[in-house]
Amino acid sequence: MQIINYDKNKFQDYKNNLKLIGALSLLFSESDDPWLDYRVPENLFCECFGAENLARSCVTADAKLGDIGIGIKTFTEGNKKTWQKIAEFNKARKSYSDLQGLDKIKKIAELRNERIESTLSTYGLSKMIYHCVIRNKKGFHFYEEEMDKIDIPNIKVISASDTSLIFTDGIHEYNFNISKSVLQKRFNTFEYFDSVSVEVATNPFEVLRNGIGSLVTITENEVAIIPLYSEKNGVKLVYPKSGLNQWNAGGRVRSIDEVYIPFNKEIRDKYVGFFPDRNTSFNVLLPNGKEMSMKLCQDNGKALMSNPNSELGQWLLREVLRLEENEVLTYEKLAEIGIESVVFEKFNNDNYKLDFRQIDEENED
Repeated sequence: MQIINYDKNKFQDYKNNLKLIGALSLLFSESDDPWLDYRVPENLFCECFGAENLARSCVTADAKLGDIGIGIKTFTEGNKKTWQKIAEFNKARKSYSDLQGLDKIKKIAELRNERIESTLSTYGLSKMIYHCVIRNKKGFHFYEEEMDKIDIPNIKVISASDTSLIFTDGIHEYNFNISKSVLQKRFNTFEYFDSVSVEVATNPFEVLRNGIGSLVTITENEVAIIPLYSEKNGVKLVYPKSGLNQWNAGGRVRSIDEVYIPFNKEIRDKYVGFFPDRNTSFNVLLPNGKEMSMKLCQDNGKALMSNPNSELGQWLLREVLRLEENEVLTYEKLAEIGIESVVFEKFNNDNYKLDFRQIDEENED
């Protein structure tokens, strides 16, 4: 099955590059079958098609191509109806750990749907799909399908045990591993829309020695990762009357969207000189393609704010985190959405890019 109408030349380039990488399989595996690390198609897809790479942004899409979000999966063919991980909810465990059976399944489905909705809103997407690269002895094969939200009213339990909950919504089958907090989806990959054969090189080291004529030093932009939460006595929390809940503070009348991103001393010391001086504005490119003016404010530049101040709250609270007005943000809510921190990429002192990232856990999707 194919959903995206790719440029033929670009897709051929994509296949050729995968074929070359597959030829080096014995660098990483003792099997004669083609091998492919999951990061390779993620990066190569973005390189070949000019897509925006979201793989490190802890959201449900690995790439953005136009207004389509793409989850890129890599797995072995098996019987063409394999279980594959699509999400992990370990940090949101508190919200469902006391629930049983169908109630637990429905909560997991709500969390999954909420993450999809947040990704659609955050990045200005019209829909999301899965792009799958499937491996077997002959090479790599390509399959796509819609990334549907779970149809909660039509959920039916297939089987339930102490370790897993298998269910269907009438469209797809899902398997929630209780101990690992991992949600899997069954991918029925019977209809490939394209394939590329792979010949595994018997001596990949020789291929590398003959094929690489020079070394290239790549300089990446500076980045700063800033938590959206605080820590007190080892516990993560969002203070109810400051930071992203500044609108809830007393002392004066405040906009319902008044917020700031905390930039505490420990983080400031780590990124000295990363941002311009206090009260000097800079442009920030958001994940949805829009720009926002921001600056350091408050004593010692301990707060990152937008100008106007409510613009950051309107975007972050309403569009990304999907909070209702007067709803206090908690760390548990951040965990449910799967967002813990923002990452700023610096191009120069006037221009930055903002995205999201987990701090102490791999991308969950």
